[in-house]
Amino acid sequence: MEGQLAAADPAVGGGYFDAYAAVGLLAVVGVVFIAVSFTANRLLRPVVDSPEKRLAYECGVDPVGEGWAHTQIRYYVYAFLYVIFAVDAIYLFPWATVFAAAGFGAATLVEMFVFIGFLAVGLLYAWKKGVLEWT
Repeated sequence: MEGQLAAADPAVGGGYFDAYAAVGLLAVVGVVFIAVSFTANRLLRPVVDSPEKRLAYECGVDPVGEGWAHTQIRYYVYAFLYVIFAVDAIYLFPWATVFAAAGFGAATLVEMFVFIGFLAVGLLYAWKKGVLEWT
């Protein structure tokens, strides 16, 4: 009876790769589906070439001038600062769970103050350099 139970449930018994068979099958089905979709698209699409199709399309406006455009670097700096603080906020959740555990209170609290201190120094540096000014 126990042998039949072990053979029916991969978590109880069976081979090492039996548990991954469903994942492998799903991956193969996904790759085949994508290949069939792209092949059907290539075979069924209309192919009519014209000079208008070869033009660059930009929101219905005819392309005029060069393809070079200036971008303000401050947008990238804002995005970089956002990513830094978003990642740092993610580290606060595991800290909160460790802080709640018995015996880790004081050491964990000191470590978090050091961590937040580094963030504060970085924010102060960005503020002093004028990075946070919009104009």
